[in-house]
Amino acid sequence: MHHEPLRGLIAAAHTPFNADGSLRIEAIEQQAEHFLRNRLSAVFITGTTGENHSLTADERRRVATRWVEVTRGTPLRVIVHVGGNCLVEAGELATHAQQAGAFGIAAMAPSYFKPADIETLIAGTAQVAANAPELPFYYYDIPVMTGVKLSAAQFLERATDRIPTLGGVKFSNPDLAELQLCLAAAGPERMVAWGIDEALLAVLALGVTSAVGSTYNFAAPIAHRLLAAFENGDAGQARIEQLRLVRLVQTLSRHGYMAASKAVMKLLGIDLGSTRLPLPALPPPGIDAVQRDLQALGFFDWLRP
Repeated sequence: MHHEPLRGLIAAAHTPFNADGSLRIEAIEQQAEHFLRNRLSAVFITGTTGENHSLTADERRRVATRWVEVTRGTPLRVIVHVGGNCLVEAGELATHAQQAGAFGIAAMAPSYFKPADIETLIAGTAQVAANAPELPFYYYDIPVMTGVKLSAAQFLERATDRIPTLGGVKFSNPDLAELQLCLAAAGPERMVAWGIDEALLAVLALGVTSAVGSTYNFAAPIAHRLLAAFENGDAGQARIEQLRLVRLVQTLSRHGYMAASKAVMKLLGIDLGSTRLPLPALPPPGIDAVQRDLQALGFFDWLRP
């Protein structure tokens, strides 16, 4: 099955919550409108930024359904992350994503009972992908979160026959040698999407053409300028934009990155609430502190054309 690889910036979307921690499903339309204004090619939902492990299966279905509804008829593609520790449940979520009309599905490796080798990883992901035979499947390699440190390049090389819908890899792994092997294994037919925003410029030189990241929720203009500068051969400007993303991530991390990144969205007029336990919430004084630090950084000026 052939699917044209996605290109450009893909937002790893937050999941919106009310003050009491319940889903704020009505905010998804605002998120989608914001992403379309910022020229994003796709949205990656219920992943790490979407606090997938803190959502029930029913909540994940509701979020996926609403994203597909609000993006129908627009250029914004929806990739639903369905992975988790229970492969049966992941398969059910994959079936739902296909029925809802998503563009594609993705799954990280189980992180409690971890696959011990590539063959086991392929067997598990093949089981999930088979539940959505019409959608491209992307393996989400994020060893810092899952603890699974198996070769994504070997996965791409060996999984083709077992996963006919294999669309590529979301590569959130700092190993640039492994990234190059992934790009070689994927070829032009499959996507290798870079997942570490602070090093986007470095991987463009290696041939990466798509990136999935949390900062593209609120800092897409910076990343777009970085991409344009690279394409135009303006290495100096590209480095300036990359350093801005690095400083932005560092600033938010001082406040607790996940909650602080949601606070940025609120400052931009899109209230997504805070994070769910076990991630700590950011109290109102903390939101004010985030705003002061961003103003001192020059962040709001960086968003202007």
